[in-house]
Formats: sequence, C-alpha cells, structure tokens
Amino acid sequence: MIRIMLVLAMLAATAGAVVAYGDPNQIARASNSVTKMLWQQSLKPAPAVEIARGKAGEFALHAKINGVKAPMVIDTGATSVVLTWETAKAIGLPIEMLEYNVELETAGGHTKAARLTLDRLAVGGVVEKSIPALVVPRGQLKTNLLGMSFLDRLESWGVQADKLKLHGYPEVAASSKRDRRAAK
Repeated sequence: MIRIMLVLAMLAATAGAVVAYGDPNQIARASNSVTKMLWQQSLKPAPAVEIARGKAGEFALHAKINGVKAPMVIDTGATSVVLTWETAKAIGLPIEMLEYNVELETAGGHTKAARLTLDRLAVGGVVEKSIPALVVPRGQLKTNLLGMSFLDRLESWGVQADKLKLHGYPEVAASSKRDRRAAK
C-alpha cells in the first residue's frame, strides 16, 4: 500500500511539473528524477564480503559451489576459477565426462584442465551464476582457486589493510519484481 501511495505521489509530482513548467526539457528532467527514485527503491543493497589475509599472506575462504561448501584461495593470477578433481567430484560434477584439453600453467608446473560452467558460486552474500571454470586432474592442485572468471563479474574488489573486500552488484528486490509483474 505504501508503495502504491509513493508511486501516486511521484506521478502527481510529474504531472505538476508538466503544468507548472510547460517546458519539455524541465518535464523530461522531472520524469527522469521520478524514474530514478523508483528504480533506486527497488534495489537491494549490494552484497559485500570481507576476507582477512591469512598468516602465509593468502586470502583463503569457504565458498559454496552449486550449494556445496568448498575451500578456496583468491588468485588474481588465475584467469579462471580452478577446481581440484576432488572438489569437482564432491560437488557432483560429471568428472567422468570431462575432457582435459586446456593447457594450463600452475605454480606446480604444466598440466591440462577440463572446461566447464558452474551453475552457482557464492562467497558469503556475493553470488554469481554460470561461472566459467576449469577442473584439473586428480592430484594436480592442492586447493581450489577463485580466479578472475569470478572476480571480473563483481562491481569491485580490492585489498585494504590486510582485508580483501568483494562487492557484488545491487539486486532488484523480489517484492519489486512481484509488483512489476502484478502491474502488467
């Protein structure tokens, strides 16, 4: 009910601008202001996560990959999210169908990896879907890497005072989605 009242008030303000100004540029600015205010109200705050630097200088965390908890280390030098064979198996990926045809250079040397897409990868409240990833053969990697195929999708990320901060994009609130569907 409050949202409906707010929308009516905004429409009245726009109509008032049309009558008061009569200037098409002023009317357009008033309309844009109303649209911007309504859009901002329909956004949830952007999700954010802080990760403390570990004793060895790394940023380690537990992510949820397709709903399953998995340890990861942030690696800005990795162009992709890279999973160990063991993690891929634990989260139910079709490891028997993977084709290891991607050349990969790791800290441990040269190996091949299989390309796939993760349905969902969540770090705290920061959630991304359809993430390109690689899986390395059994025993080729000690830990999963959270690489640039995830980090590039975020609004921002950076290190300040031994904390890595990840900022996702604001989401359209579920109630706003329902309100828009109902209005159609």
